[in-house]
Amino acid sequence: MSENGVNGVNGHGHRALSLVPKTDAKQTLKDFKTDQEVRWCPGCGDYAILAAVQSFLPELGLRRENITFVSGIGCSSRFPYYMNTYGFHSIHGRAPAIATGLATSRPDLSVWVVTGDGDALSIGGNHLIHALRRNVNLKILLFNNRIYGLTKGQYSPTSEVGKITKSTPMGSLDAPFNPISLAIGAEGTFVARTIDSDRKHLQSVLRAAAQHEGTALVEIYQNCNIFNDGAFDPLKDAAVRDDVTIRLEDGQPIVFGANGEKALRRTSTGAFEVVNVADVDPSEIAVHDAGNPDPSQAFALSRLDQPAFTHTPIGVFRNVDRPSYDEEMRAQMDDAVAKQGAGDLAALLSSGDTWRID
Repeated sequence: MSENGVNGVNGHGHRALSLVPKTDAKQTLKDFKTDQEVRWCPGCGDYAILAAVQSFLPELGLRRENITFVSGIGCSSRFPYYMNTYGFHSIHGRAPAIATGLATSRPDLSVWVVTGDGDALSIGGNHLIHALRRNVNLKILLFNNRIYGLTKGQYSPTSEVGKITKSTPMGSLDAPFNPISLAIGAEGTFVARTIDSDRKHLQSVLRAAAQHEGTALVEIYQNCNIFNDGAFDPLKDAAVRDDVTIRLEDGQPIVFGANGEKALRRTSTGAFEVVNVADVDPSEIAVHDAGNPDPSQAFALSRLDQPAFTHTPIGVFRNVDRPSYDEEMRAQMDDAVAKQGAGDLAALLSSGDTWRID
């Protein structure tokens, strides 16, 4: 697997955590659990994601005091309460903005955003796309259950057309967002998708995201068993999942199926088509290239699940090397100090046109 694979890092990856203090103590899952009662509905996919994150973080060897989880509003946004790190349960849709301020002012922190499809893509859509285009050094976990769970079952920005909910009794009319397409279109440098119930795959994607220098967006298909149960069953049902799930591995031919009998071939238009491996020359089978600066291949892959779950890629779609906003900002500040000196805040505040009121 090449350096941009699920388990690899990009060129800036080693710097993503280089300023975050390490711990000499061996950490385990228990170190990242809190004494708070986990309050999600029994059977919610959030439990699996929480356990996967708590199990994965000890691998990083970071001081827990230097890890921060920032969330917005929604079921997923209770996440910081259950992580024995620093955390911020912030305001609806604004978690990326708050995390941006934290990440740019504190390069010694590993900053994570936990959000949902409603929080991130409705009221928070503007903040999400600007964090992505700026390439701020933070990791965004977008729990996508295609429904509003906290407010009891209204359709969300990722719900399919015709969705019957409490707010759309005759079926929703809105065309849904495709979070992966949206992130790639916003020039996201790391864009991935995984599934709540596949811990091995989920953790492999988290590893790659943590090492990425810049914004990493990970869409996690998460089951809401109360208001949208079974939304992702085609990707979980052992009888059909191998036929519809395409596991992307950087540098490897895009082959899938229970016996590897299917593959993707890119057409003259740039789109992908499904072919039988036995019917094509091996040279015709597309090879995944997550590190390609041209986003067209990654974008074409993101469109494969139209209509829903016909063929659904999971894994890292894009992992490219671009300086982070934090890095560029620090360079500007260092340059300004070198040219003009460290400055004096008190003198600045009392300079220019000032007056005193007695």
